[in-house]
Amino acid sequence: MTVLRPASPHAGAWPREPSTVVRRSGASSHPLPRSHAILAESEVSEVPLEWEPHSHTEHELVWTRGGTLTARVGDRVLTVSEGSGLWLPAGVVHTGRLTARARLFNAYFAPYRTPVAFKGPTVIVITPVLEALLRHLAGAGLDDGARTRAEAVVFDVLEPSQRALELQLPGDRRIDAIVRVLLEDPSDDRGLEEWSRVLGISERTVTRAFRRSTGLSFAQWRQVLRVHRALGLLAEGHGVHATAERLGYAQASTFIAAFRRVMGTTPGAFRTTT
Repeated sequence: MTVLRPASPHAGAWPREPSTVVRRSGASSHPLPRSHAILAESEVSEVPLEWEPHSHTEHELVWTRGGTLTARVGDRVLTVSEGSGLWLPAGVVHTGRLTARARLFNAYFAPYRTPVAFKGPTVIVITPVLEALLRHLAGAGLDDGARTRAEAVVFDVLEPSQRALELQLPGDRRIDAIVRVLLEDPSDDRGLEEWSRVLGISERTVTRAFRRSTGLSFAQWRQVLRVHRALGLLAEGHGVHATAERLGYAQASTFIAAFRRVMGTTPGAFRTTT
């Protein structure tokens, strides 16, 4: 059974609002009837939700409307918003954070009846056809034949996204302190020089550690991290200027340019789609 408890101040990838509700669970199962390969459901929460580390005995596809979901899977952070979903293979341990007032959709796939496979957590394109089929499968009253036909089409239209917002966490002890601070507060604006003094290592060592473990420079890595957080803030109704300020940007124009580099669109345009 899933247990709800108040949020603690230090767990999770992002700072938590006081209203955040945390769902605590270990391995969980969503038994599917013998006639089902897919079980779909949805919910809406008026407050931010977070899930502590857990896994499922089924494959899970999760997506949102009117908000964003940020998941942490091992050393990867993935954020999905309108038009994309996240496929989590059975047994993969993950955490998640859902913005307030978002509609969350889950589809669980019986592994022994699912003919598609993805190599680990994968961002999926949530096309109108796929979403309509999954909502159709969530309805009651489908006979076995209609369900089987709809499920077969779902398997045919599941496609990985070519544009996924993903951040690799370094996993390098030399720079762990930087990562911890920025996950808690992406607005921290200390540069390489100051961090090298704090850590007692050279700027070149910090730079090489980020490049080697993430493929990004320190500045690029922090920029992508800030965009992950920006998606949630924008989805929760914060304006572009307020979001820029909360993320440590002195000028909104700098934030807009950084957001466009990562997402290919402006934060204002993103707000109109969530």
